[in-house]
Amino acid sequence: MKVVITAGPTREFLDPVRFLSNPSTGRMGFACASEGVDRGHDVVLISGPVSLPTPDGLRRVDVVSASDMWEAVRLAFGECDVLIMCAAVADWTVDVPAETKLKKGTMESLTVSLIRTRDILASVSAENESATLVGFAAETDHVIEAATHKLKSKGLDLIVANDVTVPGAGFGGETNVATLLPASGGAIDCGLLTKRALAARIFDWVEATRRSD
Repeated sequence: MKVVITAGPTREFLDPVRFLSNPSTGRMGFACASEGVDRGHDVVLISGPVSLPTPDGLRRVDVVSASDMWEAVRLAFGECDVLIMCAAVADWTVDVPAETKLKKGTMESLTVSLIRTRDILASVSAENESATLVGFAAETDHVIEAATHKLKSKGLDLIVANDVTVPGAGFGGETNVATLLPASGGAIDCGLLTKRALAARIFDWVEATRRSD
């Protein structure tokens, strides 16, 4: 299969030296990329700014902002069989970034105008209706309800739901605690797994689903 995988955070710049981001390290996406390569798939890894080494046997595309991520996914998506969106893409970006560094000076506060970023999954899904779409929902409350809404609203085939407040499931670690929610119904509770083991469970589901189609 031709598999496109996104990983890591995005950065939305406030000025040339400051940005809004999140704690994603890219480990989950890189684990999926390594798993895909080891299973013999043709993998494109689109990564935000991370410090992880590139796994062997794939093509890596580095991006910075949510806009960059959208453009890279759009270019790769048309010919892929599977898109796995592990990246923690910013939901908002700075409306008008400052062209020079903002000086503290006498400012006691700073008001920043944010605008919504493009919804990557929703915007590309209609361009390749044969592709299998896998998303992630990192939540802090009402996890299954929020993930199910995302699954339906974005037209996904599978969503990986996890509560980032649970020990072992937060950003940056080697493990995750997840539930797989297929669009066809049901829930697969994976419990505490290494991110590589969770990647294997995701690929098991994707391969089985595509064989049955």
